[in-house]
Amino acid sequence: MSEKRKLAAVLAADVVGYSRLANADEDRTLARLRALRSDLIDPTIAVHNGRVIKRTGDGALVEFRSVVDAVRCAIEVQNGMVDRNAGVPQDRRIEFRIGIHLGDVVEESDGDLMGDGVNIASRLEGVAAPGAICLSEDAYRQVKTRLELSATDLGNTQLKNIAEPIRIYSLQVGTAAQATVTPGIPAAPLSAAPPPRLSIAVLPFSNMSGDAEQEYFADGISEDIITALSKLSQLFVIARNSSFTFKGKNVNVQEVGRNLGVHHVLEGSVRKSGTRVRINAQLIDATTGGHLWAERFDRDLTDIFAVQDDVTQQIVDALTINLAEGDQQRLAIEQTGNLEAYDCFLHGREQLWRFTRAQNIQGRELLQRAIELDPSYAPAYAFLAFANILDYANQWSSAWSTAMEQAEMFATRAVALDDRYPYAHWALGMIELYSRRHDVAICEAKRLIALAPNLAEGYENLGYALHYSGRSAEALACFDRAIALNPYYPDVYLHFQAQAMFQLHRYKEAIDILKRRLVRNPGTDVSRVLLAASYGHLGRFEEARHEWQEVFRVNPDYSLEHRRKVLPYKNPEDFELVVDGLRKAGLV
Repeated sequence: MSEKRKLAAVLAADVVGYSRLANADEDRTLARLRALRSDLIDPTIAVHNGRVIKRTGDGALVEFRSVVDAVRCAIEVQNGMVDRNAGVPQDRRIEFRIGIHLGDVVEESDGDLMGDGVNIASRLEGVAAPGAICLSEDAYRQVKTRLELSATDLGNTQLKNIAEPIRIYSLQVGTAAQATVTPGIPAAPLSAAPPPRLSIAVLPFSNMSGDAEQEYFADGISEDIITALSKLSQLFVIARNSSFTFKGKNVNVQEVGRNLGVHHVLEGSVRKSGTRVRINAQLIDATTGGHLWAERFDRDLTDIFAVQDDVTQQIVDALTINLAEGDQQRLAIEQTGNLEAYDCFLHGREQLWRFTRAQNIQGRELLQRAIELDPSYAPAYAFLAFANILDYANQWSSAWSTAMEQAEMFATRAVALDDRYPYAHWALGMIELYSRRHDVAICEAKRLIALAPNLAEGYENLGYALHYSGRSAEALACFDRAIALNPYYPDVYLHFQAQAMFQLHRYKEAIDILKRRLVRNPGTDVSRVLLAASYGHLGRFEEARHEWQEVFRVNPDYSLEHRRKVLPYKNPEDFELVVDGLRKAGLV
């Protein structure tokens, strides 16, 4: 039998407590493992250029071209398992241990690998914690300056049947560190440049009211502070979506700072009781863990806006930010004289961020009530417009076809009431785009960015408007900026990046990005359509047919004609590029 020696990056993985899971319910366990291989593990291995050497009932041995590919694959798998284990009782969760080593192996004629490189990877897997990844020193050396990682040095460890002790590094991702990792996003930087001094993340304030129903109020206070700080061009502010990843978790502020790439973190708590509110806030230097400023506010609820303004002003003072002319006025929280209207607004906005049909309806009702209570409250109009945009885009009501008219009316009213409120221009910009007034949409997005240079939504809006205007190269730069502000970005960012790549005929890059989105969101139909079209343009017709079948598996009602009508392309031939890719594969 012929064989050859080579250097290889080897990944070994298995399921924690597989025998226990199988004894409890073998059929269900096997079915779940098969589904994980199909939806998560095999696609992730393929995206990162891995080759499965062998499988066991509960694990696998995989070869990669580089340690970087192996680690990226392992992180995505472990992070993907966080989503899949959400809500599953601890004793029924499937959790993986993973070991990675770079070493000498023997490749036999049938492709199997043997030797110390394989043995060490397997032993590393055996000592990894559930949800973690263990790297040998040889593997770690390859990635420590090339990837953003949070690693723990476990020191020299004697592994079973391995002659010499090996230094091991543990990457705490997935289940082992849910407080610091979000699916699809790398863990904290280890050897990265220090964050800019004027950078901050505002963590969601803890609800101390003793009433879970008041959670939205504490979240709303945090979000309003984020919006206010986002108006300062001198400061880099992390988006709500990313900072709220840490909600309800015991966090290490220094770890949060490394994960989000910021120098400062604001955390606090809110206690609302009757007509009184108590807010505790503290500003922390995330590079040292030291406190820069802390204060407690015990006020009447009618002073809530003054408290928020005070918090933002004291952050500015503590960071010694030199405010430009007009910045003081820009910092002020948008107010209403009716506290019930503000309460309805906070509750309604929180419902919209859930992005479900039922909660969109509930949010719309709350925002309408806020307007009834205060007909001059611009934020309520802006988010009521957004609720109608969601209704239109998702066909969430029988009146969805008229929802865009309603949205335009509300957004126009919001801008008329307060031209300096960023989210008024955010909503109006989306409406202008879907109304195919592309140049106006671009102007609205730029106005939003001018008002709040740190709101990721501004760069999202500008990127979308540029893409649909046929300017996808410029759109990609906007999406990059949005990701910098929102490092724990929603998976739909990947679709828009891929869509821009596709429009530029960069089909291979589009495919890689779309596969990453499918790992995070297997239920997407639109990304599968774009993936099928990309395969079609590259002549990979069998893969195109498979993805087209998957489209109708996840959404039997998918309509290409509906997408043609709804997507706001300035040049109709841009959408036809998708149709052409499908046509080349014989799918339409």
